[in-house]
Amino acid sequence: MDERLVWQAASLLLSYPDEELYERRPMIRSALGQGPAAERLAAFLGHMDATPLGELAEHYVETFDRRRRCCLYMTYYRDGDTRRRGGSLAALKGRYREAGLELDSRELPDFLPIVLEFAALHDGADLLTEYRPGLELLRLALLDRRSPYAAPVEAVCASLPGPSPRDRAEAMKLARSGPPGENVGLEPFGLGLEVVTR
Repeated sequence: MDERLVWQAASLLLSYPDEELYERRPMIRSALGQGPAAERLAAFLGHMDATPLGELAEHYVETFDRRRRCCLYMTYYRDGDTRRRGGSLAALKGRYREAGLELDSRELPDFLPIVLEFAALHDGADLLTEYRPGLELLRLALLDRRSPYAAPVEAVCASLPGPSPRDRAEAMKLARSGPPGENVGLEPFGLGLEVVTR
């Protein structure tokens, strides 16, 4: 299966479930080809077929909005809730702008469905590879919870080169230690800026 189709399908399936998504199931299913990624996406579509919309929506909120380990915001895995994350978000927004896209969403630019859609439209394999440790952490957390949402994330991971030992080792290291702590206030005014008076 074409990796861009995997990313676009996963983008849809990892968005908050609504009636429009349920209506798109046949279209998504018809785009699936062969291979491990397609199998994982088909497995999730099968789960959707057997699950009422309200129940899936409730599971989505319980999984992604109430569990820090199941975060859909990719910079969180590298930067945590630190000031560094603001810089990462700004850089990502700049990357979108350079590709001619303006974010028309209430979501942050690192929201996984947005990242996946960008990757699908703009050959963003490098961006997904950059976020690979976070994707692997998310995949492991969803598998630990036995969440059906592990399947679309597994599909994305299966579409990327590897997994190389370095990615998996980095993901496991992050899983053990958690996201970085905030360093604000440890070195006040240590920005290296010089105040000029006239």
